[in-house]
This record gives sequence, C-alpha cells and structure tokens, in this order.
Amino acid sequence: MKLPLQVTFRNMDASEAVEADIRDKAAKLDQFCSDIMSCRVIVEALHKHHHQGNLFHVGIDITVPGEELVVSRAPTEHHAHEDVYVAVRDAFQAATRQLQDYNAKRQQQVKHHEPESHGRIVRLIPAEDYGVIVTMDNREIYFNRNSVLNAEFDNLQEGAEVRFHEERGDKGPQASTVKVEGKHHVVG
Repeated sequence: MKLPLQVTFRNMDASEAVEADIRDKAAKLDQFCSDIMSCRVIVEALHKHHHQGNLFHVGIDITVPGEELVVSRAPTEHHAHEDVYVAVRDAFQAATRQLQDYNAKRQQQVKHHEPESHGRIVRLIPAEDYGVIVTMDNREIYFNRNSVLNAEFDNLQEGAEVRFHEERGDKGPQASTVKVEGKHHVVG
C-alpha cells in the first residue's frame, strides 16, 4: 500500500483487537494485489436494534490505479453482523472478490506479444516488393517491403537469417515485421 491504512470507528469505542484484525486482513489484500494505493476502513455500530444487540456496518474504500473499489456490508439482513469480527470478515471477503475482478480486467488489457519466429529468406522479388521466408519447420511466410524494419528491403539477400512476427493474411501466413539478424546470431 502506498499510503498508510486508515481505520475509523463510529458510534463505538475504538478496539485494538478489531483494528489488529483489520490490519491483518488489509495486509493480505496488499499481498494479493500490489496495485493498492490506499485503503480506508470504517467500522460503525448501528443502534437501531437494541432489542437484538448492535449491528455493525463495515465499509472499505480501496484506491487502485484508475479505479476506486467500494465495499459496504449493510447488516440489515445479516444478524451475524451482531459480531463485529464477522462483519469485518464479510467486508474483506467482498473486497477480495472486487480485487479479483480488478486484476482479471487489468490482465485482459495487457497485450501479450507472441515471440518472434526465426527463418531464412528463400525468395526475393524486388520488382514486386515482396519475398518469402522459410521457417525452421519448413513453412513459407510471405512478406512485403513495408514489413521490413528500418527500410532495409533493398539490402536484403536470399539466404539472410531474419526474425519476424507472423500473422494471418488474406492468402495465408505473412510476416507483419521482418528484421535481419546480425552476423553472429545463431538460429536454433
């Protein structure tokens, strides 16, 4: 956590034991998701139901990059929330689920790049601005002048070793980028 945990008690005396439980659970959240910038927890005793004992409301406000996650465990339907520790546990379980959703969403936004493939140029047709690479598993991959990095198409030679990114083209596999390997690169 970038900022210290904030714990607030309302309508009740502060409890070192409850605060220690909250700090332990917040530390576990921080281990689960290292993106947490701040976490604020409010534990509130609601005095509506004196004949049944106090019910506890626990609110958690977590700030992560680009979002604020808010957990509010309303005790109106949960008489188990007459126990402050149960209310805290339920709120942190809900916070964990929200952080799981946040992590899943962030992972989908991260682009996964395919590793570059290796091959050798077997045909060059400079007049038509394209060539063909043969891969290590003997597949042929088309590429054109615009695929070659650093405008080196005119310097290419048949037999040159290259690295490339493969994609599906209109007529089969093609290289979206082609980079000539250095003299000392060993193709495996």
